[in-house]
Amino acid sequence: MKQRTLRLAATGARIATGAAVAAACVLGVGAAVAAPWPDVQNKPAATTVTPVPGDATIVCNGAFRALGRDSSQADLLVSAAAPTLRVDARDHETTTTDLAMPGVLGGEGAQSITAAVAGRTAPLISASESVTLDDEDLRGYAAAPCREAGMRSWLVGGDGSTGSSDVILLSNPADVPSTVELNVYGAQRRTTTKIVPPKTQLTLTLASVAGAEPRPVIEVVAAGAPVRAVLQSAHVRTLEAVGVDVQDGLGGAQRSLRLLGAHSQPISEGDDSTGIVLRLLAPREDATATVRVRGADGTVGSDEYAVELTAATPTEVSLTGMGAGAHDIEVDATAPVVAAARQTSRADGREDFAWMLPAPPLTGTVPFTVPSGPSATLYLSNPEDSTVTVTLEGVDERVVELRANGVEQVALQPGEHLLRSDGAVRAAVGLLGDAAIAGWPLWAPPATQQPIIVHP
Repeated sequence: MKQRTLRLAATGARIATGAAVAAACVLGVGAAVAAPWPDVQNKPAATTVTPVPGDATIVCNGAFRALGRDSSQADLLVSAAAPTLRVDARDHETTTTDLAMPGVLGGEGAQSITAAVAGRTAPLISASESVTLDDEDLRGYAAAPCREAGMRSWLVGGDGSTGSSDVILLSNPADVPSTVELNVYGAQRRTTTKIVPPKTQLTLTLASVAGAEPRPVIEVVAAGAPVRAVLQSAHVRTLEAVGVDVQDGLGGAQRSLRLLGAHSQPISEGDDSTGIVLRLLAPREDATATVRVRGADGTVGSDEYAVELTAATPTEVSLTGMGAGAHDIEVDATAPVVAAARQTSRADGREDFAWMLPAPPLTGTVPFTVPSGPSATLYLSNPEDSTVTVTLEGVDERVVELRANGVEQVALQPGEHLLRSDGAVRAAVGLLGDAAIAGWPLWAPPATQQPIIVHP
């Protein structure tokens, strides 16, 4: 009996101990739930690298085309003049390749220029073309930079109505053909597809692509190889030639655009021109665009335009009532838009025009060349809320302190230039003389390689 009692006591002790341990476990789990859990994060490994830059290739347009000089062959394209070319490769070795120009009688000068990379240094290459015409059917001054080819661009300009002789240039510097789709936005939608052979510049009349559309906007989409798309324009009013222009394609639609250095000239009594004309397009959806004009001193004018845009339908706004001189045009929209401004110069009964495109923000080093011709000006704008220092090197040496949201104008000499900035800045080149005008924004150099984040 005593032995049985001991066994029962031992069993009771084990049961009591187990109950105590179980109670402790329950309390421990409860305390663990109530206490903050450790913060476990699985951050993926990543590193920032700068790609090795490659060779830089730019394309030059070559001869200015005359259309309709032979009444028996209305579509015959003839070389009216070869432009003057200025190239700056900054001591890099360059290779020039002539591009075929089928369908252009006497056509020459279309070419691609490739600057070879040296070590890990991106080649800084720039070039520009300029031409002065004084013929019965072509009169005026035209200038444009040589630029790299791309897979998509927009031509915002031109006129398909009577009196205009506009052509589209599609240049393919690659070794393989490019299939190019041209989507025309206007009163009617049109699409044209062309094959651009390798090492070839194809010329299309604007009328063959856009019909008689008076304010077309054309989206150029390439497949297979990048192309450079350019619009060459010439206008005749009542049998009198009134200007020529060469206009580049621009990048994708954006909600905020800044066009620098658009020139306004007082309109004389009886003149049927309208000063600066802004063409806008919201490609995908309806939008409201707010347009403001800023003077040369940076002050914003009292006029503000609210422009209602119907999707896929180009709209033009005449910016009148401004004083003479250069103006910056600010466009802020509720949906992405593309835009360009047509500016005019008149003197002694003669006239010339040019389209100015939006200027993108730039950082770092940007090479550019100024061609021979009228007086040239560099228009600078600081989109930042802090001061940006801009240094000019080359034939013009200057340091410009751009205050927050400030603007500046710098006189330029023809030749090679280098712009360096320690922050984001917008810039454009304008050339202006008596009945002679041209202009374009500065773009980043073609071989620029931005750092990228790599996730292994």
